[in-house]
Amino acid sequence: MAHLRSVPYFTRSAGFCAPGARLWFERHGLDFRAFVRSGLPASIFEGTGCGMAQALARWAREEVAREQQ
Repeated sequence: MAHLRSVPYFTRSAGFCAPGARLWFERHGLDFRAFVRSGLPASIFEGTGCGMAQALARWAREEVAREQQ
């Protein structure tokens, strides 16, 4: 959820809003509550073919790599 709220690629302010994300999850048949509780693998987002989801996955991977340095 932290990555969803901080992804920098689409608007002047970082992040995607939770209500919009909830709708996106519903449209793609994904469980938003499970995502909030435990996260989901980046590959699930990449597999949707959605540019915004792919940007979120890229951002999450970048952030995790930075945290591991």
